[in-house]
Amino acid sequence: MATTQPTPATTGAELVNGAEILVQSLVNHGVDVIFAYPGGASMPLHQALTKFRDRIRTILPRHEQGGGFAAQGYSRSTGKPGVCMATSGPGATNLVTAIADAKMDSIPLLAITGQVATPVIGSDAFQETPIVEVCRGITKHHYLVTDVEELPRVMKEAFHVAVTGRPGPVLVDVPKNVQNARTVPNYDVPMNLPGYRVETRMARPEQIAQVAAAIKRSRRPVIYAGGGVISSGAAAELRELVKKTGIPITSTLMGLGAYPAGDPLFLDMLGMHGSVYANWAVDQCDLLIALGVRFDDRVTGKVSEFAKGAKIVHIDVDPSEINKNKEAHIPIVSDVRFALAELNKIVEAPEDISPWLAQLDQWRRDEPFRYDREFDGILPQYAIETLSRLCAERDTIITVGVGQHQMWAAQHFQFKRPRTWLSSSGLGTMGFGLPAALGAQAAHPGSLVVDIDGDGSFLLNIQELATAYCEKLPVKVLLLNNQHLGMVVQWEDRFHAGNRAHTYLGPIDHPEAIGQGDGIGPQERYPDFVTIAKGFRCGARFVKEKHELEGALLEMIESPIPFVLDVAVPYQEHVLPMIPGGMTVKDMIK
Repeated sequence: MATTQPTPATTGAELVNGAEILVQSLVNHGVDVIFAYPGGASMPLHQALTKFRDRIRTILPRHEQGGGFAAQGYSRSTGKPGVCMATSGPGATNLVTAIADAKMDSIPLLAITGQVATPVIGSDAFQETPIVEVCRGITKHHYLVTDVEELPRVMKEAFHVAVTGRPGPVLVDVPKNVQNARTVPNYDVPMNLPGYRVETRMARPEQIAQVAAAIKRSRRPVIYAGGGVISSGAAAELRELVKKTGIPITSTLMGLGAYPAGDPLFLDMLGMHGSVYANWAVDQCDLLIALGVRFDDRVTGKVSEFAKGAKIVHIDVDPSEINKNKEAHIPIVSDVRFALAELNKIVEAPEDISPWLAQLDQWRRDEPFRYDREFDGILPQYAIETLSRLCAERDTIITVGVGQHQMWAAQHFQFKRPRTWLSSSGLGTMGFGLPAALGAQAAHPGSLVVDIDGDGSFLLNIQELATAYCEKLPVKVLLLNNQHLGMVVQWEDRFHAGNRAHTYLGPIDHPEAIGQGDGIGPQERYPDFVTIAKGFRCGARFVKEKHELEGALLEMIESPIPFVLDVAVPYQEHVLPMIPGGMTVKDMIK
């Protein structure tokens, strides 16, 4: 029972309530920031947080989903588990999207929710939702704590599960009476996870030898690196492998930053909106070395045709990913960092891949990422390239929402280091960019953190501008504003004869504005993001002239407070190249 209490007379120790036990557990596990929105069922937890304010910074988001994404931004930029907290019922359900997002992208996240008292669970009490049942399919593990004595063990297990093996989100649901119940905590209690055995499986010597032999024999090899390289901390080992072998490398959306952009051997991103040369390279390679990837449909297109003529090496820490979407000839369940470190000890470069490299260079020259550089206004690609150039020597972290701007940022921003590119990649959640930037800024107060966003995505969590100002988190927003849901518009143009089905974001009483995304003046644009940002006490500016852009970007970058730069861009621009869903490189639109 939650009220079970040992007496101080028999233990010689002080009784502590469940809320303080939980917060002390956070401290014990190195948590220094929590993103938490209070409510009736979580009030004891917030009261406990005030007693630890010298150890944990509590950041108040303006929406629980914003708190969940901010915790992700903290985690994605540091590699440490992010922590968010909400009350029961609607507070808890507002975390669901952020939890699902973390599950898809393998992000270690601890989501703590208050719950109604145990005697009324199941009675449809005020603000009751069975959040463990709601989240059962989107968490790595979950708990409903019914006894205060269990809290130290549960918290210990929650952190262990979140960060070991393939990382992921863990939910801890704590009824209010458990938060108030008192006991003498034992923080050294052993874990009890009979169904969770983390066998940190390491590649065997004979497997490493197989990979080395395959590399030695190859004539057209390609490395295909994913988010697992970053989560395992294997970027240095990956770069060493490329240096030792001279093998060209491409990455997934999640893998950007694992290998420095601009290097002659880097083929940029592959997949639906990846480079022509990366996709052609994978199509024509004879050896594909897949590292920390899951052969996602946005990468493979028609799976049976993906790397059809290649021998495939697949190294991943999660055995369920091996042969799930694409059969591997050399399947290896292993921590990627360990496998690469062992491979680097024995690997030799292929005998002669110079004709292959020459072919790749030719493809790169023939089919670069391109756009109309003579366009009189501001194209999104130009804005991102200019930002990338201005940030080249700065310690910069980029977050994005989801849509066209996300793909253009992946194509045109030059990422040199891991954990500087934060993107909702698997779930593809609009509204991710701004709150994720807040989490990254909280973790890296000395860094420049820029959310490259679209007007559709930005509106979904625009309230977090209040958090940015009040919490002194000087994030910057490069808002590529085309007045439309751009990616959906692109699909309407390509596959629905341009029929607009509720993708214009302006007022319906001004239909003449439709189709004029690059010509609307600051007074006619809707909404007025400059006024909104200034209402939140943030800096803001609107630009639509090309010659204004660089100065405006510098003003944004150098602003000591949060800043929104609203940039008018045309809605007619498409993200290219594009491989339509389920198709192959032969169907690529360039």
